[in-house]
Amino acid sequence: MPTGPISLPARLCLLAWDTARPTATGRADLPGLVRAGALIELARRGLLVDEDGIATPADLDSRTGDAVLDGLLELVRESRPHSWRTWVTLRTRVTFDAVREQLVAEGFLRAEKKRVLGVFPSVEYAPGRVAAVDALREEARQVLRGPQPVAGVSARDAAVVALAASARLLPVADVRAHERRVAELAGHAGASASGLGEIVREVCTALTVTAAKAALP
Repeated sequence: MPTGPISLPARLCLLAWDTARPTATGRADLPGLVRAGALIELARRGLLVDEDGIATPADLDSRTGDAVLDGLLELVRESRPHSWRTWVTLRTRVTFDAVREQLVAEGFLRAEKKRVLGVFPSVEYAPGRVAAVDALREEARQVLRGPQPVAGVSARDAAVVALAASARLLPVADVRAHERRVAELAGHAGASASGLGEIVREVCTALTVTAAKAALP
């Protein structure tokens, strides 16, 4: 996948857009997926650690230089302790809105002002860099399907696909056909640091539950 300034939560946000239907995604659970990406990114960097199932800042002073990640770090520091699963659903619009505005500033998304019923102001979002979004979606499918061995996939790309699969963001038929590979990708995503594997499992489980609830009529 592209290795530029696109963060893990931003990649997950962009994957939700189908450029063949470029209006804003209507997925109600997308903020949770974006939050999950931010949690895993902070855990990968050692800035959030697990303490008996609680997402815990490693210290009170560290910064990443990324406004989205630093905003979530500050939120966790200022809140009472919560589990990883709780953070996948708690106040997720804070992280989602920050990621979306970041993507607009970088040109990956385009914000279009509208008026609902000709009166109420609203903003719709659509891909601004269609080729980049299409490339992310195609490369996510390639990571899911192979043929590259899981060991040859970067840990970040493995995390993107494991989280997207858990949230039913990728085609369900593909995910079902490659269930074993998805599990291997999740394991690979969590193998780089002590305790990270359990964090990835907890976050993926939370996304699976959230996606199942969102699919209910």
